[in-house]
Amino acid sequence: MPNRFANRTIAIVDDDPDILQSMELAFRHEGARVVTATDGLGGLHLVREEKPDLLVLDMMLPRSSGLLVLEKMQEEGLSLPVIMVTANQGKRHREFALGVGASRYLLKPISLVRLLETAEGLLATGA
Repeated sequence: MPNRFANRTIAIVDDDPDILQSMELAFRHEGARVVTATDGLGGLHLVREEKPDLLVLDMMLPRSSGLLVLEKMQEEGLSLPVIMVTANQGKRHREFALGVGASRYLLKPISLVRLLETAEGLLATGA
């Protein structure tokens, strides 16, 4: 399904350059416009300025964690589908992330196929 993200803007926030680049290339290959940041404050700025259709957000980030970004987005009424990605397998973190606005919670290492399918499903349902 080439171009399944045509006319969509995807924001990706991750401080690992290899992970960021691989996610960015995967979404671009599928036709998305991709904007990126490498820390929480930059990610919040991206959401405010770019108004993306979907946010892929790492939990552990410098300059504001992914969880704090979600809380701030909620406070500001910035509503969009969010895929929280993390290596943290703790159940409390998962529940907290989903409670403050994450639509999905995926554990690293993430299959790019699974990430793209999850994103496509969220955009299709508007979740």
